[in-house]
Amino acid sequence: MSNTDFVLAVEDLTVSFDGFKAIDNLTIYVDKNELRVIIGPNGAGKTTLLDLICGKTRASTGSIKFKNLEMTKLPEYEIVRKGIGRKFQTPSIYENLSVFQNLEVSFPRGRGVFGALAFRCTDDVKSRVMAVAAEIGLDQHLEFEAGLLSHGQKQWLEIGMLLMQDPELLMLDEPIAGMSVRERELTAELLQRICKGRSVIVIEHDMEFVKKIAHKVTVMHQGKILAEGSMEQVQNDPKVIDVYLGH
Repeated sequence: MSNTDFVLAVEDLTVSFDGFKAIDNLTIYVDKNELRVIIGPNGAGKTTLLDLICGKTRASTGSIKFKNLEMTKLPEYEIVRKGIGRKFQTPSIYENLSVFQNLEVSFPRGRGVFGALAFRCTDDVKSRVMAVAAEIGLDQHLEFEAGLLSHGQKQWLEIGMLLMQDPELLMLDEPIAGMSVRERELTAELLQRICKGRSVIVIEHDMEFVKKIAHKVTVMHQGKILAEGSMEQVQNDPKVIDVYLGH
């Protein structure tokens, strides 16, 4: 099948750890500018799937194509350069740098040591920092030391650090864990903004949040895809109800 239309085409993907199939012959397609949410019980393989896409874990068999390019053999840094950004559960920001500096150092520099040394904060970098800061709602906090931000703001800053690289696919693992109600609302708005012009995959447990943001929901169970569709479709799917309520 030709995958020209998909930003991400994962086909027949399997990964085994000591004979246990964490991902079992899984196929998933993500469209351009789509906000896909992946849900499923613990141990369903959700995080492992993201690990495979970003090259942190290697597939046993199957194919991962990003914009029609095979990714399964590429090193992690190459996958990042191709335009895939990944945010892990714990924020990794530079606590003692300002918000501005955190964003600035995330700008993709001239490659290699010389490029980094010769780097100055030029106007194009400044304007990119300003644009991203506005997008993540921290444009009033540019001079703040990152360590002083609230939990939610730190999460947004980390998303901003990924946005500085202008990825075409952004993957977020439980972005609202530990957030206040207001921060969750703002995060939903933030995700709706950033999927204009890029695709976003979110792993999430909070169903109210999923309802707010998902274009399409994929339900994983035991390394396979159990169901896929709108939130309403998957919520009313007997197989899904059985997995979530039957255990």
